Formats: sequence, structure tokens, C-alpha cells
Amino acid sequence: MGKSSETFSKKEKEKKRKKKKEAKAQRKEERQSNSSGGGLDAMMAYVDEFGNIVDTPPDPNKKKEVDLDSIQLGAASRDTVDETEIIRKGRVDYYNDDKGYGFIKEFETNDRYFVHVNGMIDRISLNDKVTFTLEQGPKGMNAVEVRRDL
Repeated sequence: MGKSSETFSKKEKEKKRKKKKEAKAQRKEERQSNSSGGGLDAMMAYVDEFGNIVDTPPDPNKKKEVDLDSIQLGAASRDTVDETEIIRKGRVDYYNDDKGYGFIKEFETNDRYFVHVNGMIDRISLNDKVTFTLEQGPKGMNAVEVRRDL
């Protein structure tokens, strides 16, 4: 007679696997028997008129009609006036004549705009009052068509 190919450790591992499988099946059966069920209705949540999540459906008497044409889709449209076309007034806040650039501070908004010598019509110096328009540059808005006010 030949020796059995099953060793003691193999038998023990098989017993452990069976125990785990039985315990898992028992837990599954307990979950199924203890669950209250209810299906989809038990899982539903509603949002009331104040934006709070509630478990009761909305009251049909409180329903409001909404005009579909009043709903705006997408971003708000800007005014038809182009900001770059407006002539602005300001004062030269900083100017480096050697390097050919500086900054202009606008009177109305107190915003500072970069100005380069290529965007000037008249030569400017520090604290000059100027008029200018804006143009989009690589790092923001730049002052162009800069004229000195007399």
C-alpha cells in the first residue's frame, strides 16, 4: 500500500478554509435576516425648499412654476462696451528711463498698469499725468497709446 499524499498541515489548512467559508455564509445569512429591506423607497432622500436633505417627499401644494426663459445657461454675458477702448487717466507711478518701462496708476480704480517705451506716444517721466488705453499683454493688462496731459 502506498502512503497517503495528504499531510497533516494540508488537512489543517483545508479545515481552516472550510471554517472561514462557513463563517462567511453565516454572516451573510444574518445580514439578510436582520435587514429591514424597504428597497429603493427607504434609500430615497429629498431636498426641501431651503436646500436641506430630508426623508419626506416634497408637498405638491407648495410647487412653484418657473419660467424657463428666465433661467440663464452659462456665464453671464459682459457689457458690449470693450474695456480696452476706454481712454483712462492716471499718473506715472514709477518709470525707469534707462530700461524703458514703468507703471501707471489709474485715478479711478487705483490699479497699476505696466507701460513700455514701445507703447508710448509722448515721452513721460515720474509723476506725469497721462491718458492711455489698455491692451492685454502676456502677464496682464498693459497701458498703450500713452500721452502726457498738459
